[in-house]
Amino acid sequence: MLEQSIILIQIIFIDVIMAADNAIIIAMIAANFAPKNRKQIIMYGVLAAFLFRIIFAFSATYLFGFPIIKIVGGTLLVWIVHDLQQDLFGKQKKIKSPTKVSKEPSYMQSMYKVIFADITLSFDNVIGVVGASKDNFTLMIFGLFLSVILIGTLATYFVKKIQDHKWIGYIGLIVILIVAIQLIIGGLNDYGVLSINETFKRYF
Repeated sequence: MLEQSIILIQIIFIDVIMAADNAIIIAMIAANFAPKNRKQIIMYGVLAAFLFRIIFAFSATYLFGFPIIKIVGGTLLVWIVHDLQQDLFGKQKKIKSPTKVSKEPSYMQSMYKVIFADITLSFDNVIGVVGASKDNFTLMIFGLFLSVILIGTLATYFVKKIQDHKWIGYIGLIVILIVAIQLIIGGLNDYGVLSINETFKRYF
């Protein structure tokens, strides 16, 4: 009972951290759109996060053997950070009135960004949850569902904050960039290109 309680606490902490990262990306992309499209992006982003987490959960053992996924995922996040910076703070793309559709970025391109982010962070989230659950299927499923619920609620919260306070967007970009760097370094370490001190390996 004590062991299960410890595992449950670990899973909750992992979900909160990873769901926040995922939610920040979805929120920052959605913040550039009018309310109607914004809700759609959040909804599809959460749905994609759920589907990818389920897929990765059942193939996690196989995927763990491919460090290239971390490197590619991290690189995609760096690209997303660059595009988000342009969308949110670029002089020509700064949106003063989110109700004017003509000033919005491409809807489909934004959805691609959401999907790329979902794939990358879903994989990372599943690694954490599956690893922490220690073959306890019930706790693993609970962790995945909790993650999706957190993403939906946090994304809605963050998008409102980003609209009202642009400086939060800068913090969001920094958070995403840190995750990207962690993924890339972790992948390079798995390949033996880099060597990470045992004390810091848990962060990668």
